[in-house]
Amino acid sequence: MDEVTPKPEPKPLHSGSFSGFEEFRQLVRDALAAGAREGWRELILCDPGFEDWPLGERAVVQSLADWSQSGRKCILIARNWDGAIRRHARFVTWRRTWTHIIEARACPSADPLDLPSAIWTPTWVMERRDFERSRGYAGTEPDRRLTLREALNELLSKSTSSFPSSTLGL
Repeated sequence: MDEVTPKPEPKPLHSGSFSGFEEFRQLVRDALAAGAREGWRELILCDPGFEDWPLGERAVVQSLADWSQSGRKCILIARNWDGAIRRHARFVTWRRTWTHIIEARACPSADPLDLPSAIWTPTWVMERRDFERSRGYAGTEPDRRLTLREALNELLSKSTSSFPSSTLGL
């Protein structure tokens, strides 16, 4: 009889304060991996420009690809997408492949400080409040999830479609 080594249980997502760019980037990685593993139906990513997110990393794009299934929805909100498109080629390819479940929006007239740097899911949220030191909070509290969702809904109402999955030239 062959013994099967059990896979270690994934650790739960961080809950509480975080500080520093690497801790923030690791939270993004962990959250997207958890979304794929737990089958989150909806995912909202928001940031003024996503330049310092790890969206171009192979593992992050693999988590997004694993998450992407029929019936899922991802909303992306940025002030503008120029920097993210230049920096995160793998992410741009993922966006192109899964365009039917992704709604990309822009708020070009918004003050960058008015756009949260956040991930919202039905069960967990992360919001970076101090961009300079990359400090913020993550957790599962219903009030925190509701407050962030309301702020994101307000931004969505002021946003326009952006970051097309392809550009057609004439």
